[in-house]
Amino acid sequence: MEAITEVINFLTDPKLMMPGAAILFLLAIRTRQIWTNRVGLIALIVSVVFFIISFQDPNFRIIVTKGDNIPIVMLLYFAGFFVWFSLKQGYDNDDRIARGEGPIEKQEYEEKVLTWPHLVYIELIALTLATVGLIVWSILIKAPLEEPANPANTPNPSKAPWYFLGLQEMLVYYDPWIAGVVLPTLVIVGLMAIPYMDRNIKGAGYYTFRERKFAITMFLFGFLVLWVMMISIGTFLRGPNWNFFGPYEYWDLHKLAALVNVNLSEYIYVMWLGTGLPENWFLREVWGFVIVILFFALPPPIMARTVFKDFYRTMGFPRYSVLMLLFLFMVSLPAKMLLRWLFNLKYIVAIPEFFFNI
Repeated sequence: MEAITEVINFLTDPKLMMPGAAILFLLAIRTRQIWTNRVGLIALIVSVVFFIISFQDPNFRIIVTKGDNIPIVMLLYFAGFFVWFSLKQGYDNDDRIARGEGPIEKQEYEEKVLTWPHLVYIELIALTLATVGLIVWSILIKAPLEEPANPANTPNPSKAPWYFLGLQEMLVYYDPWIAGVVLPTLVIVGLMAIPYMDRNIKGAGYYTFRERKFAITMFLFGFLVLWVMMISIGTFLRGPNWNFFGPYEYWDLHKLAALVNVNLSEYIYVMWLGTGLPENWFLREVWGFVIVILFFALPPPIMARTVFKDFYRTMGFPRYSVLMLLFLFMVSLPAKMLLRWLFNLKYIVAIPEFFFNI
C-alpha cells in the first residue's frame, strides 16, 4: 500500500498531472465509443471503491473529510457521472441519426405530458429530497466556521472559497490584473459571444457529439481540465505556505520548496547572453513582446489553412478571429502553468515600472 501511495503522490505532481489530464481528456474524446457504455460507469464505481480504501491513510482522510472539502469530493464524482451520462446519450443519438432514426428526444417530444401535475410533482419531490438532504448534512457535518479574523494569526494555507480557488490558483502564474480582471472578463464576454459566433443549428434540443465536436470538446476541456482540475489542485494539493503536497502526504508546515522564479528577460540577457539587463524597459522586454505577438498572430492563419479551414470558411473572418482569440487565451493558461513548473518562468513580459506583467 505504501508503494502505491508513493506512486500516486508522484503522479499528482501538477507538472505531471495537468499535462496527463489534458492527454487523458483527448484520449477519452477519441475513444468515447468505448467508455460511454458500461465501461465508463464501471470505472467510476471502481474509483469510488478505491476512494473508500484510501481512507486507511490518515493524511488522505484528514484532507477529504474537512467540512469545506466534502462538497468538492462530491463535485468530482457528480461531474464524472454527468459527463459520462451526457456523452453516452450523445453517442446513442449519433448512432440513431446515422441509421436515419432521429434523436431519442424527438421521439419523447411526440409523447407530450402536461406541466401540471407531471412536472410539478417531480419538482416537488426533488425539492423535498434536497431539503431533507441539507438538513441531514447540517446535522452530521460541522460547519467549517473559524474564529473572528485575527491579523496576528492567519490561516496557513489561506484559501479562498471553493468557487474562487481556480481564480486563486491563476494568481500564482499571472499578474493580478490579468488573472483577476482580464481572464474572468474574457470568460464572461466569451460566453455571451457564443450565440453570435456559433450559428450551427445542429444539436439544438438533443444530445449529440458528432454534430458539435469542436464546441463540446472545447467546453469540456475548459470546464474539466482548466476549472474543475484547478479547484481540485487548490483544495487537495495546496498545503501550508502554498506548497504542493500529494494526496497521501503529510502537510508539513516546515516544508520548503527551493524555487527561484525568473523572468524571460533574465533568461535571455543574464543566463544565455551573459550580460546585464538593459536599463531601457522596452529593450529589456522586447523579446517577450515578440513572443506574445507571435503567439496570437501566427496560429490563426495557420489553423485557418489546416485544421480549422472549415470553421474559417463557414464563420468568416470576423467571427473566426474572435473565436481564435478566445481559444488562444484559454490555451495560454495551461501553457503558462507548465512554463512556471518546468522552467520557473515568472513573467514573459515584466515591466514593474508601469505595473505591467504578462
